Amino acid sequence: MGLATTKIQCIEPNFFEQEKHFYPRVLNAQINPLVRHFMKMSNERIALRYCHLNPNVNYDYLVSVLKSPPSYLRWAGCDLMHVTNAIGERKMVVIETNSSPSGQKSMPLLSEEDELNGYRTVVEAMLPAMQKNKSKGILAVIYDKNPMEASGYAAAMAEVTNEKVWLIPFEDGSDNVFVEGGWICTKIDGETRAIRYAHRYVTQKPWNRLPIRTKTKLLNPIVGCLAGGRNKALAAKAYDFYNAQRTSDGLKIETPMTVWNVSYAEVPLWVERMGGYAVIKVPYSNAGQGVYTISSEAELARFMEQEQHYDRFIVQSLIGHYKWSSGTNDREKLFQVGTIPNRKGDIFVSDLRAMICFGKDGWVPVAMYARRSRVAITAKNPTDSWAVLGTNLSGKDEDGRWVTDPDRLLLMDQRDFNLLGLSLDEIIEAYVQTVLSVLAIDDMAKRLISTKGTLRRKLFRDLCQDQVLFEELLT
Repeated sequence: MGLATTKIQCIEPNFFEQEKHFYPRVLNAQINPLVRHFMKMSNERIALRYCHLNPNVNYDYLVSVLKSPPSYLRWAGCDLMHVTNAIGERKMVVIETNSSPSGQKSMPLLSEEDELNGYRTVVEAMLPAMQKNKSKGILAVIYDKNPMEASGYAAAMAEVTNEKVWLIPFEDGSDNVFVEGGWICTKIDGETRAIRYAHRYVTQKPWNRLPIRTKTKLLNPIVGCLAGGRNKALAAKAYDFYNAQRTSDGLKIETPMTVWNVSYAEVPLWVERMGGYAVIKVPYSNAGQGVYTISSEAELARFMEQEQHYDRFIVQSLIGHYKWSSGTNDREKLFQVGTIPNRKGDIFVSDLRAMICFGKDGWVPVAMYARRSRVAITAKNPTDSWAVLGTNLSGKDEDGRWVTDPDRLLLMDQRDFNLLGLSLDEIIEAYVQTVLSVLAIDDMAKRLISTKGTLRRKLFRDLCQDQVLFEELLT
């Protein structure tokens, strides 16, 4: 779905209409009782269950983690995959963390009485920031894709605050938003208006047109993207740093084996090191762009023939079928659990998106959905591994516009959820993994910001080692 308009829109209170902000399938969906039960669990109950199954984790410590306030990332989402190994050890593995996550339009209502659903949860969590500096400027949602959810947040903000909210398209190259006097600004009827608070759904290289330091309160600040929310290379380092600090606590962010700062010439060496099966990622892309699954020499050759914009890549172990996954032994080799077999006996790779935000009682789950691959997974090594492993629904058409394939969307409703084969404990595991991942990236963001509130550019350059990205930063 591309941008519906390039015009700035004024969203008035009582503007929220479900049909505009949820997929049609979602409007008639009934949430799965197990999912509803989880969404209403307190962090204390979640921690009790988690620690019962993971006795090396201290209950009080886990509760403190689930209530740890972030400095920058107050709203985020994680993509996770349900995997196992040959000796039956299942886990939820973090694939990536997203600092402007989608998901509201795909989440069935928790309560029929509240049409705003998770939109309200996020907006009310940020209400104190919206109410500050009312005389300084306006409220806005700025976005470069996903107008269905961007407009949903704007309508929810207008309803909760009883103020006008400006919905502002801001693709790369647009002049709808600019910086003046340290404030992010826009023009309304020819008049420059400062934005005091903006919900940011700018996802494509947001650092090249929004400042790292600004008087405008952003959800989320750009440093959250640089620290891992839109930078897979720094996210991998953030996870490692976080895990190293907590080896005695029993908590660990579960990820595929990851090698970062890999030059283009080094890529084949690391693919060989992983047994010929690997995932190559452009660290700064999202929505399924810049991800290459490698299960054969032919696929590696196709990647090496492509011209690349950035200097550095990350290479991860590939989690496929047991017969074609990275790893050398039954414990190390992870493979996809996949969906419950359909009537034809087909099993599809699926992932789980978990969205969270930080509210007055700590972290809370906001929305969840799942996606499945286009082609069923089998023991035969595929000629097109992305068709078997790729779950992302977003892509670009021939004109460069964003489009979505909702046919592979799996809702948390009474029908689709049963296809995933997930238990309550695995949902709890996904939630805990998401919180840990977001806190790890938030810790990295704190490292990147000086006491003066500016980016520690030398540290960022040393950690990232990508001159092209460094030159994209808005100064």
